Amino acid sequence: MSERLGDWTNGEHPVTYQTCGACGHVQYFRRAFCMACGASDPREQRASGKGRVYAASLVCRAATPETRSHVPYNILLVDCAEGFRMMAHGENNLAIGDEVSASFKLFAGKIVPFFTKRS
Repeated sequence: MSERLGDWTNGEHPVTYQTCGACGHVQYFRRAFCMACGASDPREQRASGKGRVYAASLVCRAATPETRSHVPYNILLVDCAEGFRMMAHGENNLAIGDEVSASFKLFAGKIVPFFTKRS
């Protein structure tokens, strides 16, 4: 079994992804197998944090009492440089096509990836 890297889902700051040694498929979300070919034990890697906004949705109504203080907030789909797409938070002025970089912020008491526009 390959080494498991820490990432934002357990309170650490990197975003991680997996690549399959058998077919080269890139996937986000940790799994014990490749979603493309079924090979076991894909290799985990740290993402660069660079990407491009694929979609953006400005949330103007809090889903829970814990998120009320964050409204309005932007939820993004980001095509990351390594070839996977992820959902994350981002600056409210981001639009489709913007080049972005990841950092991390507290949101409703948890660390989440937060994208800002690259200059």
